[in-house]
Amino acid sequence: MMRLSSPLARRAATAFALFAAVSLTAGDAFARAGGGKSSGSRGSYSRQAPPATDTAPRQAQPLPSPGMSQPSAAARPGMAGAAQAAQPSRMRSMMTGLAAGFLGAGLFGLLSGSGFFSGMGSLLGILGMIVQVALVFFIVRWAINMFRNRKAAVAAGPSPGLERQAMGAAPQAAAMAGGSMGLNAAPGRGEVAPLQIEERDFNAFERLLGEVQDAYSRGDRTALNVRATPEMAAIFVHDIDEDEKRGVRNQINGVKLLQGDLSEAWRENGAEFATVAMRYAINDTKIDKASGRVIEGGPEEVTELWTFIRRPGETSEGWKLSAIQQA
Repeated sequence: MMRLSSPLARRAATAFALFAAVSLTAGDAFARAGGGKSSGSRGSYSRQAPPATDTAPRQAQPLPSPGMSQPSAAARPGMAGAAQAAQPSRMRSMMTGLAAGFLGAGLFGLLSGSGFFSGMGSLLGILGMIVQVALVFFIVRWAINMFRNRKAAVAAGPSPGLERQAMGAAPQAAAMAGGSMGLNAAPGRGEVAPLQIEERDFNAFERLLGEVQDAYSRGDRTALNVRATPEMAAIFVHDIDEDEKRGVRNQINGVKLLQGDLSEAWRENGAEFATVAMRYAINDTKIDKASGRVIEGGPEEVTELWTFIRRPGETSEGWKLSAIQQA
């Protein structure tokens, strides 16, 4: 085995190991359907935050403004989702650029033998390498978590009288949840009324969670169109097409609902809506199509609010995914 005998070789090996470690930390795997973004429509409540639940106690991220949505998604699937994808992509690119610049100066200092921070003229170069590596790691980690967990600056609070309902519990309690929510419809959208959600509806929501993720993993555009609104299906197809251009594919398995409860349910203008908070386990990875190598991702737990829509009078089989919000 070749031994690293020179100080320069040891510094180079340490520098490259540090770069690889921080690069893995900075990367976010958004292989799941929706790409870790908030998108879609909640009808009259699109501009309001869903009421908090036991599953999702934090305020959900807002949906994009009407100008950023895709009203003609069915006619232009290739352009759908661009607005939603642009902001997170720019944020990740900015963080990657900052991390790369920060590391570049430090790597130069390491290779020149004058300390990790000496490339930036910092007095911290006198500190030990272990302290320096730990500092870089936690700074980058803190910045990434701050942007990933940011909350909406302006959004409505939860309905004070909302009775939360666990998925799969008695239908009578679900009716109470719908009956206690606020009925503040947006102007011109028609009357909003509470909706009773039954156990078979909850079963349909859990089934759609798995089926949407499976269809997204397989790149099955037909299945996505059957299970989601034209707007959401167009966003999924756009993300799949972008991954194909980059030579990667999503691989999703192990989807299992861990906890879920009803946030609110209502009917308006010829449509019925239900927003459900779901915490689920998932193994989502991005795979390089040429080599079959895992680029990023792995097992994780995700908490999201999914909104479903159906026409009045339809059974539980008529529900389709209408929006996804990050909790």
